[in-house]
Amino acid sequence: MRTGSSFLTRTELVYFAILAAVIFVVFPASMDIFRLNLFGKYLTYAFVAVGLVLCWGYGGILSLGQGVFFGLGGYCMAMFLKLEASTPEATAIQSTPGIPDFMDWNQLTALPTWWEPFHSFPFTLIAVIAVPVFFAFVIGLAMFKRRVGGVYFAIITQAIAAILTILIIGQQGYTGGVNGITDLRTLLGWDIRTDSAKYILYFVNGGLLMLCLLAAQFVRRSKLGRILVAMRDQEDRVRFSGYDVANFKIFVFCLGAAMAAVGGAMFTLQVGFMSPSFVGIVPSIEMVIFCAVGGRLSILGAVYGTLLVNWAKTTFSEMFPELWLFAMGALFIGVVLAFPNGLAGLYNSYVAPYVKRLISARGAGRRMAPAE
Repeated sequence: MRTGSSFLTRTELVYFAILAAVIFVVFPASMDIFRLNLFGKYLTYAFVAVGLVLCWGYGGILSLGQGVFFGLGGYCMAMFLKLEASTPEATAIQSTPGIPDFMDWNQLTALPTWWEPFHSFPFTLIAVIAVPVFFAFVIGLAMFKRRVGGVYFAIITQAIAAILTILIIGQQGYTGGVNGITDLRTLLGWDIRTDSAKYILYFVNGGLLMLCLLAAQFVRRSKLGRILVAMRDQEDRVRFSGYDVANFKIFVFCLGAAMAAVGGAMFTLQVGFMSPSFVGIVPSIEMVIFCAVGGRLSILGAVYGTLLVNWAKTTFSEMFPELWLFAMGALFIGVVLAFPNGLAGLYNSYVAPYVKRLISARGAGRRMAPAE
């Protein structure tokens, strides 16, 4: 049964409400600010997982380079925050005041031209989305128009993630190198390092995630979503029906990049730095694992999968740090082999039928109850 909205059933509305209650009520009420900020960081990865549900689960496009877009969005935000922290007064002890400290350490004497626009916060907000989407558009145009897909596309995106990581590390004077862009303090004069700021940023992050979930749900329920599923299952038939498959793939790939970029920008604000360690192959594969564990066909499952895997990573890596990467690999293989639809598939197979029978039984009981 549908509500007044054309893209959200009543059951799905309940599931969205439950997730919103978990994010906005349960977590803030049950955690101190350190743990809440930690789970806020986990939620920034959920943006990537939701985008992967659309790209991989519905479009059949497995990208092993989503960390690229997460990192580009994060770096765009970090550049603005770093310039705000690099006032002439704050950098008076440098040989060249007014430029970021890592540029001064690398003997740059002036701010690079391509850094200059990031003095503007409106420009930064546009760049957070536009730069990763443009990058995704170029990749998609080059790959999908030539009908490159499947495992070949996955390997190419993985290679792009490796190349970008090497480029960022190699250009230390312009990007901060292996350390990344650190010591980010204020946003438009507002100190983002305080507990109250972290608390507010957590709620902003949660609100943006809910908007992304609604946008993904809209796409999933629209004609575009049905075409994506058809492309995933029978690409040639869709092409012979007169649709330009490449354009649809480019669009959903760019949409996934935009969601990942928003997550990267929020990560920078919440954590206070951005480095190439979030751009390369390993984080990109981890992001695919988040999606797989939650269920690559469920946008809400992707969020739960992200929270579960990151909580397990934090917990078990503290006890068995040398074994965690092997555990991640085993988890991914186990999910693909044992329950390919992830947590959402397990719920739909075992829990959902029981819940439906329970609701039906209660409804029948009410109808059979004698009137007073």
